[in-house]
Amino acid sequence: MKRSILLVAAAALAVAGCAGRPGAGPGTLVDTTRGTVGPVDPRGTLVPHEQIMPRGPYLLDTGDRLRVVVFGQEGLTNSYAVDATGAIAMPLIGLVPAAGRSTEVLAREIAAKLRGGFIREPSVSVEVETYRPFFIMGEVAAGGQFPFVTGMTAQNAIAIAGGFTPRANRWNIEVTRKINGQLYRADVPLTHPLAPGDTVVVRERWF
Repeated sequence: MKRSILLVAAAALAVAGCAGRPGAGPGTLVDTTRGTVGPVDPRGTLVPHEQIMPRGPYLLDTGDRLRVVVFGQEGLTNSYAVDATGAIAMPLIGLVPAAGRSTEVLAREIAAKLRGGFIREPSVSVEVETYRPFFIMGEVAAGGQFPFVTGMTAQNAIAIAGGFTPRANRWNIEVTRKINGQLYRADVPLTHPLAPGDTVVVRERWF
């Protein structure tokens, strides 16, 4: 009887130990910027994967390609890539910070720069021409970098990568995402929406 109690206690401790590690299951959120695992909100509770669901306007980042239209100014209307510094380089006004801004905010900032001595009343629009790619690795047939498509889920990403390998954990998928300049990693279901720049990892199942 005593031995049975000890075995049950040991198993409980093992499960508790697993809960604090990356890949512990739905609800685990890992702040990879600071290298800490588990509770990240002010109350010290685990944050569910819904916390990193894409919300609000899309925020630009390195790797996005934009179509900037300055009406009546063919020399300024063009496609521009957000470079490694998070900026786009335009004629007349030079570098314009783009990372962390929505297309609407960026359009206003470009207009403001053009208004400062170049064009009296500029009318500017910005749209995403090509989103930055996502990455997938682990137990998939062909991991790598792939173009992002609006509305993509973790399941779509796995299909693009050739599907699961026979050793794959098919239930919980790991996603790393940048939110407000900080990287977070969470276990998510297959239906979880992806965002441009996400890194998806399919882990190996244990049995």
